[in-house]
This record gives sequence, C-alpha cells and structure tokens, in this order.
Amino acid sequence: MTAPSKPFDFKIRDELLRDPENAATYLAECLEDGDIALFQEALRNVAKAQEGGVRAVAEHADLNRENLYRALSKNGKPQLETVSKMLAALGLRFTITPAH
Repeated sequence: MTAPSKPFDFKIRDELLRDPENAATYLAECLEDGDIALFQEALRNVAKAQEGGVRAVAEHADLNRENLYRALSKNGKPQLETVSKMLAALGLRFTITPAH
C-alpha cells in the first residue's frame, strides 16, 4: 500500500525561489524547450515568491505594478525591456548561448 500524498508546500517553493541561484536554474529550465508560456508562468512564480511579491519586484524594477501584473498574466505579452528590468530587480540577467 502506498503512503498517502501530502499537499504541496508552496512556502518551501517560495523560499527556494527567493534564492537567485535557484531562481536562475528554475527559469532556465522552464525556457529550455522554448515554451514561452511556461517561462512566463515561471517568471510569475519567482516574482510572487519574493518578499513583498510582484508589487515589490515592480518597485525595485521601476515598473508600474499594474502593468507588471498584466504582463505576467496568462494573456500577457511582456516586452523584452520589462523582462530585463524584472530580472535585474531579482538579481538575474539574460545570457545567450549557442544552441546545440
């Protein structure tokens, strides 16, 4: 007989995603296959995990809070500049590598 499953503990996920190394690995893995919707969801998860959530990320990135929420929504289409500012506020940056 298998042990009963436990509900996912989002507090642990959030603690992990507050660390820039963990956030970078998570975002890179989500972008690996080129699934932009998955990457956008991962960005949203990382922003929500920060102390103060998306509001604090928007403030540190010098972005309008409502616009950032909209950009990170399922129907959002964030511009490269918005993502770049958001990543910088999280202590991250884009890196381009050759496709293999």
